[in-house]
Amino acid sequence: MGLLDNGLKGNVVTGLAIGIGAAILAPTVLPAVANAAKPLIKAAIKSGIIIFEKGKETASELGEVFEDIVAEAKAEMADAHKEAAPAAPPEGETGA
Repeated sequence: MGLLDNGLKGNVVTGLAIGIGAAILAPTVLPAVANAAKPLIKAAIKSGIIIFEKGKETASELGEVFEDIVAEAKAEMADAHKEAAPAAPPEGETGA
């Protein structure tokens, strides 16, 4: 707590000087920083869009593979069901 208390009791003149200096430098420094950061931000956004599109393609392909596997499993179940059910003669008919 002592460190925090001492930090808050700083010189008012120093605080005002820092504030005035920031207010004077901000109009010149911020546009320069913005101009330097703009290409980096655009590159990051482009990369994000590319990754998103690749992700959509991959998810679509995985969905198709999953649908194919489900269709194959259903077909195998239908075949197994046909093999397991013996061919019973229609009602009313006898085998002899």
